Amino acid sequence: MAIRPGRCYHAITKRPWTRVSMRKPPKSYVKGVPASKIHQFEVGNIAGKADLPLVYHLVSRRDVQMRSNCLEAARMAATKWLEKNLGATGFFLKILPFPHHVLRENAMATGAGADRFSEGMRHSFGKPIGQAARIKEWQKVMTVRTLAGKDDIVKEALRRASAKLPGACRIVAG
Repeated sequence: MAIRPGRCYHAITKRPWTRVSMRKPPKSYVKGVPASKIHQFEVGNIAGKADLPLVYHLVSRRDVQMRSNCLEAARMAATKWLEKNLGATGFFLKILPFPHHVLRENAMATGAGADRFSEGMRHSFGKPIGQAARIKEWQKVMTVRTLAGKDDIVKEALRRASAKLPGACRIVAG
């Protein structure tokens, strides 16, 4: 079964569900959470990031919830453009938010005969289907460091990354 569209989860509606379950006594961890899709939070020249003076940030313009797969897609898009134009050691990119909020879905049966075995809204708490990061307005989502004079390349990489993210994003010099 494919994942649901991002528009189903980008609004912050419910309180965060991270670790504690609703049972008495409380359990310490939620059971059966799928793994995060983000494979690396830091990419590029990790050892020499202090030698890269130019800093740009991708900033969210509104409160939004970003799933781990959209953060990974943004990282991949920016990394591909930066590696193509600056090489593997000419930049340092970091994803700042961590997807800690567990997303739940009350899977509804559809099709012929669905009414026979569908629960409807009875026991509608939902099963864990993924993770998301809760982003506040003007919070930094991604940071890129590079050598001076490479402004246009970094801005294009962040523009490509922002196309993969929900909500409006802005590129800010740091």
